[in-house]
Amino acid sequence: MDQTRRERFGAASRDAARVTRSGAMRTARGIRRVTHAKGAGESGLGRLIELHGVNTAGDAMVAVALANTLFFSVPTGEARGRVALYLIITMAPFAVMAPIIGPLLDRFRHGRRYAIATTMLARCFATWVLAGAVASGGLSLYPAAFACLVASKAYGVTRSATVPRLLPEGGTLVTVNARISLAGIVSGSLGAALAGLLSLIGPAWPLRVAFLVFGAGIVLALRLPAKVDSTVGETPTTLSLDDTGPIPRRSSVGSAVVIALRANGALRAFSGFLLMFLAFLLRENPVGQLDDTLALGLVAGAAAIGNAGGTTIGSRLRTRSPLTVIVVVLGIVTAAALAGALVYGVVTVLAVGFAAGFAQSLGKLSLDAIVQRDVPEAVRTSAFARSETLLQLSWVVGGAIGIVLPLNGQLGLGIAAAGLMGMLVWTARSIALRRREKGQH
Repeated sequence: MDQTRRERFGAASRDAARVTRSGAMRTARGIRRVTHAKGAGESGLGRLIELHGVNTAGDAMVAVALANTLFFSVPTGEARGRVALYLIITMAPFAVMAPIIGPLLDRFRHGRRYAIATTMLARCFATWVLAGAVASGGLSLYPAAFACLVASKAYGVTRSATVPRLLPEGGTLVTVNARISLAGIVSGSLGAALAGLLSLIGPAWPLRVAFLVFGAGIVLALRLPAKVDSTVGETPTTLSLDDTGPIPRRSSVGSAVVIALRANGALRAFSGFLLMFLAFLLRENPVGQLDDTLALGLVAGAAAIGNAGGTTIGSRLRTRSPLTVIVVVLGIVTAAALAGALVYGVVTVLAVGFAAGFAQSLGKLSLDAIVQRDVPEAVRTSAFARSETLLQLSWVVGGAIGIVLPLNGQLGLGIAAAGLMGMLVWTARSIALRRREKGQH
């Protein structure tokens, strides 16, 4: 009888394994069809989309693990002190290193696959150390978190510089970056959900699984097409309005790129500010008497929906004036912040979250369109590396502002609205001057 039961159990186990394996293979084939569609398979873009999905999922798991450790597991006052310490120990050194990352990676353009793989390897090591630090409460948490942060930002810079080499035939940077962004939104959401479930087992488990995710990222990075390492026809560039600086043989990117980058820096800074500011504000003073976790979840959901909406619209928008789009999204996010400052409530806070996600994604896609239109192919990759570094640094600055301000919703959003209004006026004036100068020539 026992023998019969063991045989039945063995047969059931084999059937379950076969069904699971079959389902996994069907899922993998479905993902491959999506990522390799519209010429992405032939150009190699499909592999980069898959890599970015893995990267975003791993980063989301690390973020959830750190949030549970630094934020949700302790009282609000202590949490603010912990996150402030985290910002000082990790963000401050990164603020110093960020301007170096782009130029440094620019010097090693011939090895972009290996540079991306190295960012994955660094996070493999860092997440394993983080898992031990979270479990034991050791101080190694902060240097390991700093390593994760720097490696993640270095990946973002290198990935942006890689995209122009993998454009499918007839594709544009706007549509390609939109596809990459959508993949990141989906995979990041799945990674965060999985990390939330794993955290029920123990605080270190999301980080242990993230170690495996980044390990898979190493393999995917090395499997990118060899052409991403090619530097044929490329020359360095500088993010200035002219090429009369002391560095020879560097081409300027043009006034439109500088104007767009400046505006996107403001949008990225607002995103960092909003994340840090609302995280503590809603926990200390939940809006509309909502539970603090529910309020944070609703704002995060609104921002994700806005991000996806901006990405979708950007991929389909056919406009000859992306600078105008940037002015419009600046106006939208400024109006939302001003509304939140004047009438602070559930609806306006959700509107601010939605507007921030929408403006950041659509503004970045408009910047991509300007880069593709105005920057020669020979310097386009270099321009992407340097611009992405500046945008990452802007987020750091915004996050730092968000954590030092008093936890007053109307005050914080009012200050943000004033800053955004200033950038809106500056951007509109710069565009008008640019058009006037072009009209005179």
